[in-house]
Amino acid sequence: MKLWGGRFSKNTDKITDDFNSSIHFDKRMYRQDIMGSAAHVKMLGKCGIIPEEEASLIRDTLFQILEDIENGRVDFDVSAEDIHMNIESILIQRIGDVGKKLHTGRSRNDQVALDLRMYLKDEVIKIKVMLKELLEVLINLAENNLDTIIPGYTHLQRAQPVTLAHHLMAYFQMFRRDVERLDDCYDRIDVMPLGSGALASTTYPINRQMVADELGFSKITENSIDAISDRDFVIELASCLSIIMMHLSRFSEEIILWCSHEFSFIELDDAYSTGSSIMPQKKNPDIAELVRGKTGRVYGSLFTLLTVMKGLPLAYNKDMQEDKEAIFNAVDTVKLSLPIFTRMLETVKIKKENLLFAAKGGFTNATDLADYLVKKGIPFRDSHKIVGKMVAYCIEKNKGLDDLSMEELHQFSDKIDMDIYDAISLQTCISDRKAPGGPSKESVTIQINNGKEFIKSLQFDNMLF
Repeated sequence: MKLWGGRFSKNTDKITDDFNSSIHFDKRMYRQDIMGSAAHVKMLGKCGIIPEEEASLIRDTLFQILEDIENGRVDFDVSAEDIHMNIESILIQRIGDVGKKLHTGRSRNDQVALDLRMYLKDEVIKIKVMLKELLEVLINLAENNLDTIIPGYTHLQRAQPVTLAHHLMAYFQMFRRDVERLDDCYDRIDVMPLGSGALASTTYPINRQMVADELGFSKITENSIDAISDRDFVIELASCLSIIMMHLSRFSEEIILWCSHEFSFIELDDAYSTGSSIMPQKKNPDIAELVRGKTGRVYGSLFTLLTVMKGLPLAYNKDMQEDKEAIFNAVDTVKLSLPIFTRMLETVKIKKENLLFAAKGGFTNATDLADYLVKKGIPFRDSHKIVGKMVAYCIEKNKGLDDLSMEELHQFSDKIDMDIYDAISLQTCISDRKAPGGPSKESVTIQINNGKEFIKSLQFDNMLF
């Protein structure tokens, strides 16, 4: 008979147990469930709701169960439905009626909400650590490529010359924001719901703040109905994870392009590439492609959660059991993708000569030529038109702008002097862009130093794993 079976005259059908059970996926929260129960029963004893010696016996037994689970000595029962009922059932089997007092003053509803918040707090910290490692790799690569010139792109067309360091620091900013979003999300996860009961709290004289302090929560929920029915924190985390994967996917797309024969900007390490079963020459960027593909899986988790919650009345509904597989899958996918992407990026070989050659093509210095004419007194729209004609001429003659002779240049403007060649050299195009955030060495060095300070500032004091 189930722990809630007093009202029922017959057992549930096996197919009902299988359909209703969540133990096969929520068993991963066994540690959080036991720690939450231990804090709850300690509070029950301190508040005189149950005898303190019984509270101590329950706590001690819970910790024994935890040890047995971690040593593979516990088999979970599908008929007990979930991790919460499984652990309580094992507790009662071991210490009898005293174990039945554990659930005093709480419901599975607030217990589930507690376990999930505790679990996700742990996972957020783990993902932050992984992001920190990726940020460190980006910083190191940027520092080593402050003078590596590459073509910058818009519309996937060569646009203006930048450095690889500047390009990499753009991704640094993306992943920095991901860390900041996780910190914000963590604050909203870090709210203790236990004591909310099924939806209307409890008549027992409990001390919710004591439980929150014991479990390391910064605050307690303010409304018992909201505490039970809230899954905003799960959806918000799924959104944060989706954005992380979107950034990884964008980066993966560039890596896939860059290691192609058509670009040949980089070469992936053999340890992070695969071959073809039929074509001996192939070296495929499967890791980057899989990261790009797995992004859709995380997006799917986000939309699952939004869809599950969109029509639910207050307070708890069994639909909400569907939140766990979705968020667990999203967490697992991000934790799988971040480390291997980081190692793949760290070992990449950069083909600097090819990058420079590409930057010299595509008239990436055309904007600088237009700016040169502006500085000679020609209005920008007129200089823009002049340079456009020059580019058309160069395409016809198969030349670059800096290949044109002074005689050819004067066909378009008599304002052009010999200093034009220095003004439109790729090095000048980059070094003169000293505005904050720009690609000059000085500017990118500031970005790198700021990035290092950000990494140093990251806090992991709340690590629970």
